[in-house]
Amino acid sequence: MKSFTYQGNPSRVVFGTGALQKLAEEIERLGAERALILTTPEQRDLGEEISQLIGQRSAGVYAEAVMHVPLEVAQAACAEAAKRGADCCVAVGGGSTIGLGKAIALDSGLPILAVPTTYAGSEMTPIWGLTENRLKKTGRDSRVLPRTVIYDPRLTHTLPAEISACSGMNAMAHAVEALYAQDANPVISLMAEESIRALANALPAVVADPHDASAREEALYGAWLAGICLGAVGMAIHHKLCHTLGGTFNLPHAQAHAIMLPHSAHYNREAAASQLRRAARALGGVEAEEVGPLIYELNRKLGIPLALEAVGFPVEGPAETARIACESPYYNPRPFERAAIEQMLQRARSGMAPA
Repeated sequence: MKSFTYQGNPSRVVFGTGALQKLAEEIERLGAERALILTTPEQRDLGEEISQLIGQRSAGVYAEAVMHVPLEVAQAACAEAAKRGADCCVAVGGGSTIGLGKAIALDSGLPILAVPTTYAGSEMTPIWGLTENRLKKTGRDSRVLPRTVIYDPRLTHTLPAEISACSGMNAMAHAVEALYAQDANPVISLMAEESIRALANALPAVVADPHDASAREEALYGAWLAGICLGAVGMAIHHKLCHTLGGTFNLPHAQAHAIMLPHSAHYNREAAASQLRRAARALGGVEAEEVGPLIYELNRKLGIPLALEAVGFPVEGPAETARIACESPYYNPRPFERAAIEQMLQRARSGMAPA
């Protein structure tokens, strides 16, 4: 066995149907008294419900979270938290809202309690991201790791089938890349394989019946594991490309991840063959070269758009994305090859199967 280092992130997880009812208790456990509740504009009503749930501990609802955390939005949120005298934030939603909470924590040190309503996984990571001048910058800082995460599967029941599918495949991307991360280790690889299995099993059932409680629980369980993977090890080419697609072209985060994942995995099929065999096994296959096609077919089954063009990727996008990615590449088991990456992005833009 190869030598490895494993560092677990110190967060508390409360998982289960009805777990949201423990929110006030968890705020008190942190020693906090005024929680600013963060949501997107679309989830303001849920934020107001949660504000009522925690009563006098609420500092109100701030419903301004948007995709990719633009710098100016983060700065406004920090000012609002200070104005309201908040001593913690409750981030209710997906990656956009939790990302906004992290931006506040990075600036002010306020602790975060996360209440995910999607499968994004950001709640389990010390990774933050800010977008300025069409470029998304990311980093790691222990201050932004949510202190407590409350997973209540009931909060995902109203997530539409198409968004559930893309969000779940976004989570799967974290697990797939964790298998061949530069700092991969046996503990995280076990979690990654189990995450892929759970998501692949649950997501078709969620799409068939968004109110299937058992499927929702399994999908959220898989997303939790994927979030641990994302927070514990580095990512590779897939995440680099998707950060560029979001930061530079403002493509929807989850859809971009879902569409790109089959292509990114296929790019690494030879350089990370032994690792991707574990992903193949979790998806019902055997060999590394099956992973990309299996994920592509799963996307098709889930009704996910297969083409980046369908979510706004322009004709000049492949060349520009390949250039940006190759100028500041992440670690990847196969070197960043500009021509091959541009060709891969052209296939993804057109909705073609990985090749």
